[in-house]
Amino acid sequence: MDFHLEFTPKPFDSKINHRHMLLLVGSCFTEQIGAKLASHKFSVLDNPNGILFNPVSIAKSVTSYIENKKYGKEDLFYQNECWNSWEHHSRFSNPDADECLRLINESQTRANAFLKTANWLLITLGSSFVYELENKNVVANCHKVPTDKFNKRLLSVDEVATGLHAMIEKALAFNPGLKIIFTISPVRHLRDGFVENNRSKATLIHAVHQLVEKNETCFYFPAYELVIDDLRDYRFYAEDMVHPNYAATNYVWEKFIAACVDEPSQQLMKEIAIIVAAKNHKPFNPTSEQHKKFLQTNSEKVKRLQQQYPYINFEEEIQFFSS
Repeated sequence: MDFHLEFTPKPFDSKINHRHMLLLVGSCFTEQIGAKLASHKFSVLDNPNGILFNPVSIAKSVTSYIENKKYGKEDLFYQNECWNSWEHHSRFSNPDADECLRLINESQTRANAFLKTANWLLITLGSSFVYELENKNVVANCHKVPTDKFNKRLLSVDEVATGLHAMIEKALAFNPGLKIIFTISPVRHLRDGFVENNRSKATLIHAVHQLVEKNETCFYFPAYELVIDDLRDYRFYAEDMVHPNYAATNYVWEKFIAACVDEPSQQLMKEIAIIVAAKNHKPFNPTSEQHKKFLQTNSEKVKRLQQQYPYINFEEEIQFFSS
């Protein structure tokens, strides 16, 4: 008997290639996919605000890149001996307010320039639960502030769809050639509760499909469904039973490449993967003639690829194999 029903996502009409620039925004699952794209030499900018989960904060962050918003000290608050931003991940937090602002505003500038010429915006939504301050502003990160300082609530489908639709319109006005991929993170937010997590994911799925059906520049990639309905087994989760493990992430990655990346780039990715594996190889005897020949062979491969694909940056690999 076959105990596994494999699900193959429908290929995109428009596909990603190595000439394209990809901005990724959203949950920790976004960063996993972004790291894999970067390792295969795609031009990627990953989470300029840090990890984000809810659609309100994600829409606000993308809008801030479009507007090239600059933050001031009035946008920060002091907590746990650090200056923090309600709109940013704690990776930007710093004991020095000026340094915190420098990190944030440099990231804003990079994101604005990147999004202006990007080909793809990949958004991974994690949860439709939001945490609001007394002034009703939704925070992107609670920064370990006591939960009694927030009002937690579940967004409606209309709230999610309306907020993301406004962001899409602004993004396309800013960059008319932009295409947008939506995914729902397969990470299970079980601290909200089992029923609540499913309500949250269902809200996101319903809202996103409304948007994709109305916008030909928007696409949906079923990362959530691949883990929940295809793999469908706790063996594919980490020990916390919440995050997909390495095998699950790789499975989704392979499906993503097959559905979303064009054939020539898929073939190029195989060559790049061989180079990356060679770069990560730990030699038994670095001074041996065999290892010197290994470096020379791979140096020639990289230089050939650089000549063949001048729009891809292989400088790090060239330096590594030439050293």
